[in-house]
Order: sequence, then structure tokens, then C-alpha cells
Amino acid sequence: MRAFKDKNLTERLQNAAQAKQALLQKFQARPGPDDPIVKERQAKRQAIAAAQKARARARERESAKARAEQERAELEAREEAERAAIRERELQDYIAHEAEKKAIRDAQYAARKKRKK
Repeated sequence: MRAFKDKNLTERLQNAAQAKQALLQKFQARPGPDDPIVKERQAKRQAIAAAQKARARARERESAKARAEQERAELEAREEAERAAIRERELQDYIAHEAEKKAIRDAQYAARKKRKK
């Protein structure tokens, strides 16, 4: 096994200074805010943000249309159910009325038969 090579204080300080210098150079090499590349990137970001907002607005309009369509369909279904209930009540009333008329006819027929006897 190799022996561990211990760095002394000056070597560690030199390595730290070199690392700091490399970071400083990297930071200084960055383009400034007036650089055409930076402006181009910023314009692309703004275009992407505008497109995202437009898509969000379109999705919101579509969801609003879908909600309105759903509400309209629910209203139509409710109205149809009410109309069906009214038709059912009218049918039941008609059946009851016809039953009453039949009962009256049957009573009249029975009364005629009784008188004839």
C-alpha cells in the first residue's frame, strides 16, 4: 500500500488560490447584459413565456367552454327529466280518469240491469 502523501499548508493555500482564480476568470468571461448572445437568449425566453401564457389562456377558454357545455347538458337533462315526470303524471291522471269513467259506466250498467229485473 502506498503511503499517504500529506500536503503541507503552502500547497493547500496555493491550490485554494488557483481555484479562486479559476472561478474569477470564469465569472469574468461571462458575457455582459448588452451582449447580443444574452439579448438573443432573453428574447427567446420572453417568446417562450408569451407562448406559455397564450397556451394557458387557450386552455382556460377551452375549460370554460367545456364547463358551459356541461352545465347546458345538465340543464337539458334536468328539463327532460321534468318533462318526463310531467308526462308520467298526466298519464297517471288519464288512467285514473278513465278508471273513474269505467267505474261510473259499470255502475250505470249494473243499475240498468237491476231495474230490468
